[in-house]
Amino acid sequence: MSELTQRAATFARRTGRGAWWYLTSLMGDRAYATYVDHLRRAHPEQTPVSERQFWRERYADQDRSPGSRCC
Repeated sequence: MSELTQRAATFARRTGRGAWWYLTSLMGDRAYATYVDHLRRAHPEQTPVSERQFWRERYADQDRSPGSRCC
């Protein structure tokens, strides 16, 4: 593999990973992991709720206060 091909492949991988991270963050797919990370760092004495309970509470909160969403 030439150096130019290797650079192009590295750039494509980085761009793909960045796009994947952005899309999953934008859609909220990483919300539970972010919540658990925050809880472990800021409140280590608390036990995180289950992922199922997290999503239930999140959707219930969105229904109570819809904010600026379209639907």
